[in-house]
Amino acid sequence: MTDEPKRPEPPLTGDERTQLNGFLDFLRATVVWKCSGLTDEQARRPLVPSELTTVAGLLGHLTLVEQYWFNVVLNGQEDVWKEALEADPDAEFRVAMQTPIEQLIAAYEAECERSRKIVAAMGLDDEVPFRGDRKVNVRFVVTHMIEETGRHAGHLDLLRELTDGLTGE
Repeated sequence: MTDEPKRPEPPLTGDERTQLNGFLDFLRATVVWKCSGLTDEQARRPLVPSELTTVAGLLGHLTLVEQYWFNVVLNGQEDVWKEALEADPDAEFRVAMQTPIEQLIAAYEAECERSRKIVAAMGLDDEVPFRGDRKVNVRFVVTHMIEETGRHAGHLDLLRELTDGLTGE
C-alpha cells in the first residue's frame, strides 16, 4: 500500500448523480488501495474469527456484488454465480482464497468499470424488475453499493492494519 493513495475525491458540489458516483468511486479506490501491495499469503491470512473475512475474501465478495447489482439486476444479464452460491453461500469468498491478489484486484477494477458504464447509460429513476414482482431503481442500487463498499472498506482498513501496521483513511 502506498502512503498516498490515488483516489478521486468526491465532489463537494454537483448534481445527485455526480455526487453519488463520486462517493462510490472514492470507496472503490479505497478498496483497491487497501488491497494493493500485499502478498497472496497476506491477502489470505485470517486475522479475525471468521476464516473467510480476509482481504482476498472481501475483495472477491465486493467483485461479486458489483457484478450482481449492476450487471445482473440493472443490466439484466445472467447471474454466473447463481449455482455456485446455491451450493455454497460463501462461494465467492472461497474462490477468492485460491486466486492471486493481483488477479483479484484486476477483476474488481474491471467489474467496477463495467458497473460505471451500465449506470452511465441509465437514469437514477430508471426501474428494473427485481426478484419477482418487485422493482428497483438505479438510485437504490448506487446508494446500496455506497453502503456495501463503505462497510467492507472499513473491514479492509482493519485487516490491513493488522497485516502490516499500515493505516490511512
